[in-house]
Amino acid sequence: MTPGARRLLEAAARLFYERGIHAVGVDLIAAEAGVTKKTLYDRFGSKDQIVVEYLADRDERWRAFLGDRLGAARPATAAGRLRAAFDASKEWMEGTSPRGCSMVNAHAEITDPAHPAAAIIAGQKQRMLDLFTDLAREAGAADPGGAGRTLMLLHEGALVAHGLGVFPDPIPHARDQALALLPV
Repeated sequence: MTPGARRLLEAAARLFYERGIHAVGVDLIAAEAGVTKKTLYDRFGSKDQIVVEYLADRDERWRAFLGDRLGAARPATAAGRLRAAFDASKEWMEGTSPRGCSMVNAHAEITDPAHPAAAIIAGQKQRMLDLFTDLAREAGAADPGGAGRTLMLLHEGALVAHGLGVFPDPIPHARDQALALLPV
């Protein structure tokens, strides 16, 4: 990626997350990146493609972050890995996502399932559901699919509550409830 394209993507990511995808136009992205609108279109082709690149980059960074947290601790039990997943989410949200999950926020704005970014959003959430289902299976849940969905709901609800500031420390609260659901 060229330096100009990198600046465009960084500006778009910051603006989309802070202000919303629909509230940010290509003129503002180009101005914030210090390039021309022509450069933006030459590098990305459309605003939709910048949205795709923003979400894909964010997803890639999240997967690497989560992988590091799950791999570094490498807890021996499913409960330990579940704890690590929730703790990683708390760390991520506090460090990079004070306004809530970027995928959830983007989904609120991207209502067309044919939009190229819709698959990135759904893919990220499916991977989290798969992780929680695998952890439920490893823990010996009688219904791993049902338990995985419940763990996912706790996780996603905690991300939304964090972004809204509904109450203090929603992610640790959800983590504790999730751990209580696993067979002992």
